[in-house]
Amino acid sequence: MENILSQIQEWATNSGLKVIGAILILIVGRIIAGIVKRLLRRAMQRKQDVDPSLVNFVGSLGYALIIIFSFVAAMAKFGIETTSFVAVLGATGFALGFALQGSLSNFASGVMLLIFRPFKVGDVVNAAGVQGSVKEIQLFNTILATPDNVQIIVPNGKLYGDIIKNFSSYDTRRVDLVIGIGYTSSIDKSIEVMMRLIKADKRVLSDPAPMIAVSELADSSVNFVVRSWVNASDYWGVKFDLTRQIKEEFDKEGIEIPFPQQVVHHVNEPAA
Repeated sequence: MENILSQIQEWATNSGLKVIGAILILIVGRIIAGIVKRLLRRAMQRKQDVDPSLVNFVGSLGYALIIIFSFVAAMAKFGIETTSFVAVLGATGFALGFALQGSLSNFASGVMLLIFRPFKVGDVVNAAGVQGSVKEIQLFNTILATPDNVQIIVPNGKLYGDIIKNFSSYDTRRVDLVIGIGYTSSIDKSIEVMMRLIKADKRVLSDPAPMIAVSELADSSVNFVVRSWVNASDYWGVKFDLTRQIKEEFDKEGIEIPFPQQVVHHVNEPAA
């Protein structure tokens, strides 16, 4: 009986110390995880234009990693082989990652979009084969609205892996028009009419200066490139107005805008 009591006492002493040590590790780990989570969130919130969902994700990720590390350290106090445990966790993570590779790709791309900010809510972009205004950037998807107000949900994996054209990134844009006149119409007069219309529009910027040049001697017309710089918000208004004004002014000045045409030469064969 004395031997049994002695063994129980020894076991309780050794195990009790291990239990207390494991509990202390878990408590300290939880405290440190909470501190790290708060520090990460504050650091992310100090940066401008950081999405709230990214702030919460980074804070929660740091918290979870420290809790897992603390749990593994607590198990080591009981003599449990943590190497095999970590291997099991790694294998489980690999299997889950392989099964959810599409979702994880979208998730990783969403994090990259929120960190590097190639566009923001309200920008007009062309990416993944679609064009529209950005309404919301989520961790897995980005929501766009087309000019006719159709909602498009694009997976972030496709969006981040494609070429992104952001039409709202810069303050100014260049309006490019291709205008054709007939071969019998005057080039100088056509340039004078178009430049007068451009300079009369107050939305057109003087710097960089507008430019008109002959770009091509096409099959049916002499083509001009007409380029003018405007504020990004005035792009479509200036483009539509200039196109209409040039047509109307050419009609008044007698400058021809030709239809596509072909000249056919008929040769009479001599009688047999």
